[in-house]
Amino acid sequence: MGKPRAMLALAAALALLLSCSDVVVRGQDTERIEGSAGDVLEDDPVGRLKVYVYELPTKYNKKMVAKDSRCLSHMFAAEIFMHRFLLSSAIRTMNPEEADWFYTPVYTTCDLTPWGHPLPFKSPRIMRSAVQFISSHWPYWNRTAGADHFFVVPHDFGACFHYQEEKAIERGILPLLRRATLVQTFGQKDHVCLKEGSINIPPYAPPQKMKTHLVPPETPRSIFVYFRGLFYDTANDPEGGYYARGARASVWENFKNNPLFDISTDHPPTYYEDMQRAIFCLCPLGWAPWSPRLVEAVVFGCIPVIIADDIVLPFADAIPWDEIGVFVAEDDVPKLDTILTSIPMEVILRKQRLLANPSMKQAMLFPQPAQPGDAFHQILNGLARKLPHSKSVYLTPGQKALNWTQGPKGDLKPW
Repeated sequence: MGKPRAMLALAAALALLLSCSDVVVRGQDTERIEGSAGDVLEDDPVGRLKVYVYELPTKYNKKMVAKDSRCLSHMFAAEIFMHRFLLSSAIRTMNPEEADWFYTPVYTTCDLTPWGHPLPFKSPRIMRSAVQFISSHWPYWNRTAGADHFFVVPHDFGACFHYQEEKAIERGILPLLRRATLVQTFGQKDHVCLKEGSINIPPYAPPQKMKTHLVPPETPRSIFVYFRGLFYDTANDPEGGYYARGARASVWENFKNNPLFDISTDHPPTYYEDMQRAIFCLCPLGWAPWSPRLVEAVVFGCIPVIIADDIVLPFADAIPWDEIGVFVAEDDVPKLDTILTSIPMEVILRKQRLLANPSMKQAMLFPQPAQPGDAFHQILNGLARKLPHSKSVYLTPGQKALNWTQGPKGDLKPW
C-alpha cells in the first residue's frame, strides 16, 4: 500500500470517526425494512404449516448431549435447539396424516474433539441409520423418498459431511438426503454441497451470553475496522496459502500496521464489547464461506464487511444483506482501506439504522424460549413458502428415487 493512498485513507477515516461519534445509531433510531423482505421478516408461520416430529431412540439425539454437553454451545448447535423448539411449537402435529413436513431429530455434530470441534466422520452412518429407522417404522418416508422431509445439517459443508472442502466435494451430499429439504449453515453458489431449495440459516451464537455483554447505548463507535481470528491455519494448512483462499492472510499482510484496523489473533474477554465500539466488522471466509461473526456483527450493530465470493447468506429473502453489509471481493482485500473510507457517511448511517431494527437481530438468533420472528420462525417461514407440495414428490408404486447402497463403503456400516 503506497504512502499517499494510506495517508488519504487515514484522513478520511478519522474524519468519519469524528463526524459519526455524536450521531452513532444504536437502536433509538431504527428503520423498517421495506418491501417483500420486511414482510417476510415479520411473517408468522403459525397456522400455515404442520410438522410431524419423529420419535427416535435417544441414541440419535438426547444421549449424545448427555455424553458431551459442549454440543449445546458450539456453532452447529442449531440442530439441537430446533428439535427442542419443535417439541413445544404450535406448528407441531401429533397426527402424521395431516403433516405438511416430517422432521427427523438427529444430532450429527455432537461427536467432538477434546478441543470441542465437531467431527463429521460418523455423521453419514448416523444419518443413514436414522433414515432406515423412520422408513421401516412409518410409511411416510417411503411414499416420497424424503421429499416432504427436512433435516438440519449445520456442518461446514452441510450434508456432504466433511470439514475439508476437497473431500466434501468428492463425497457430495449424502445420497439418501438428495430429495429432502436441507436446513444448513453452508451456502456457496454453484457448489455441490448446496442443494437447490435448501434453507440457509445462521450459525448458532449464544443469545444469553451476548445479551450480558451489551454496552450502554451512548457508547461511541471509536474503532473503524475490527477483527479477531485466525489469519493462517497452520495446523490444517501448513503452507499457509489455501486457508480462506488467502483472503485472511491478505488482510493481515496489508493492514497489520494500519491504525484504522484493529485486527489480531488474540480473542480478548472484551470481544463482544469491542464489536459494539466498531463501525465495520470484517467477516471473511474461513474453511467455509460463513462464520459466527455474521451473527455477532448484526446483533451488535457493526456493519458486516463480507469477504467471501459467491456466498449464499442466511435468510436472504428476509434480510437485505446488500443494504446492511459491505461486500468486498477476495481479490480486492488489499484495497479494503480505500473501499471502506470511500463509503459516504449517509450510507453508513442508514446501514446502522437498519441494523438497529430489533427484528433484524431477532432473526439471527435461536433464543430459549423461542421468541416471535426469531431464527426458528424464519426456518418455518421458509418451509411454509414451499407449500403446497407438488404431486411430483409422491412416488408411484414400484418407483425408486434413491439408491440406498450409493456412497463410500464406510457409510454403509451399521451404526
